[in-house]
Amino acid sequence: MARRKLPSIEDRKYTMSDKVIIKRLMNYAKPYTLRFLVVLALMIITVLLGLLEPFIIGESIDLLTADNVDVKTFILYLSIFSISILVTAFVTFYQVLMLQKIGQSIVYNIREEVFAHLEEQDIDYHNKKPTGTLVTRVTNDTNTLNQMYTSVIINVIRNVLMLIGIIIAMGFINYRQAGNFNLTLIAMAVMPFVMVVSFIFRRYSRKAYRLVRKRLALVNAFLSEHLSGMKIIQIFNQEKRKYKEFHGKNDDLRKAYMKQLFIFGVYRPTVYMFYIGAMILIYYFGGIQAINGVITVGFLVAFISYIRRFFEPIQQLAEQFNILQAAFASSERIFGILDDKPQVVDEDNAITLENIKGNIEFRNVWFSYIEGEWILKDVSFKVNAKESVAFVGATGAGKTTILSLIVRNYDIQKGQILIDGIDIKKIKISSLRSFIGQMLQEVFMFSGTIASNIKLKEDSITDSEMIESANYVNADKFINKLDNKYEEKVRERGNNFSSGQRQLLSFSRTLVHKPSVMILDEATANIDTETEQLIQDSLEKMMTIGTMLIVAHRLSTIQHVNQIIVLHKGEIVERGNHQTLLKQKGMYYDLYKLQYQEKTV
Repeated sequence: MARRKLPSIEDRKYTMSDKVIIKRLMNYAKPYTLRFLVVLALMIITVLLGLLEPFIIGESIDLLTADNVDVKTFILYLSIFSISILVTAFVTFYQVLMLQKIGQSIVYNIREEVFAHLEEQDIDYHNKKPTGTLVTRVTNDTNTLNQMYTSVIINVIRNVLMLIGIIIAMGFINYRQAGNFNLTLIAMAVMPFVMVVSFIFRRYSRKAYRLVRKRLALVNAFLSEHLSGMKIIQIFNQEKRKYKEFHGKNDDLRKAYMKQLFIFGVYRPTVYMFYIGAMILIYYFGGIQAINGVITVGFLVAFISYIRRFFEPIQQLAEQFNILQAAFASSERIFGILDDKPQVVDEDNAITLENIKGNIEFRNVWFSYIEGEWILKDVSFKVNAKESVAFVGATGAGKTTILSLIVRNYDIQKGQILIDGIDIKKIKISSLRSFIGQMLQEVFMFSGTIASNIKLKEDSITDSEMIESANYVNADKFINKLDNKYEEKVRERGNNFSSGQRQLLSFSRTLVHKPSVMILDEATANIDTETEQLIQDSLEKMMTIGTMLIVAHRLSTIQHVNQIIVLHKGEIVERGNHQTLLKQKGMYYDLYKLQYQEKTV
């Protein structure tokens, strides 16, 4: 089957505005609005208490430096200060706990939505996207969002309120003692510079985070592919070359991280420099006013404390902005996946079938993976219920494509495909596939047990049905020899079983789900002679169950089918049973003769 050149997921530049990202992220937080409001209320309490503490310290210093110390008032100040610290600690603990629960719940929902969306995507989509890249989206990128919900949203609000509150508090105590806002204005003189630096940082840090996420996905995709193919790498002695390839991708990721760290490393010291500048100005002008008796020492200490607390939120905003940029970069990539709509979808009025007989018809079907490059050209044929039909032809003739189209892995461009007289586009995809069992050349086995791989954890399937299906397809011949029989562990991809054993298990898996139509795509291509005999016996039994469509290179396995369709360059050139096609001495005869000669050599 011809394949189109598929672009990588990283080839497409997908960007979104901050406004759109924030709006979409907030939609996930809507179900937790009440909890967020509780956290917000707790946060306001901590902000007010934080603003109260410097004022109490300043008043206490002025009280202690007065000629007559009012002990009762001092004890009152001390009590308020102590209670403030205790209440702040308790409220902060509860606030953090609630935020973590909210964040984990939101990320849990996003992760499930992304995975469910990937399950709904068509086969063509998964052919395009590297597995490692998709894993990065579901794990790393969603985890980055957790930090945003737990560390950024509420704390950004808290820090903004703290900044506003501190400005108001500084203005209040400045006017209260000096009758003007001189020190407050001096302290605020550095703010325009901080804002300019923050704007520049925002611009460059966003680009840096996008680059990090992109290169991290490439590393994960490389690892996923090459760890799965490690056997081939070692067989062909390619370890050094693959190591160099990984070294290059890993080094690109390191450079991206270093660029990100450099940008943040420049920003924070720059803000700190403005903080020191503000402190020097306050010490100088405030000190002069204190010496001249315009303000008290307690006021100056309180004001300096406010300045220190003023720049703490700015520093925290820098860190939170750092996390926010990472979250925005991850969000772009997550939403990029969620915005990729499946190409093969149910029609609005699609129906659910209760059962099917298994009549299949292709009417003038045209199909291409790339526009204009037709894989199937005006293909028409009929298969009656419970008949067996084999498709034969050279590689790229369109055999496997026909089988893929029947289960709607792809949609055709022209013509119709009908099951029991109904256009398959008018049938819900899940309903259609529930009546079709597929047995492919490459059998995928999940980690677990033989039983879990046959049942696919379908609770409605009983053990007796499972054993019966295994017996029917001759899988019991090797299962009963295992120590744990049906509870025998299956390692990743079933690599502790032979190709033939995996194929027999796939037969059992298909049969136990009681399909009306069975598809075999080169299911006997890579097996030994002994297992082929078992499979051949299984095929003959299964042909009596329902409609069977077979793609096979071994023509000896399809001699007893009802009809053989010979394809060449996407067109049907011959059709008939085994004996009829041999008598015609056409393409099928040539293929059969060639295989017969190969066996006798």
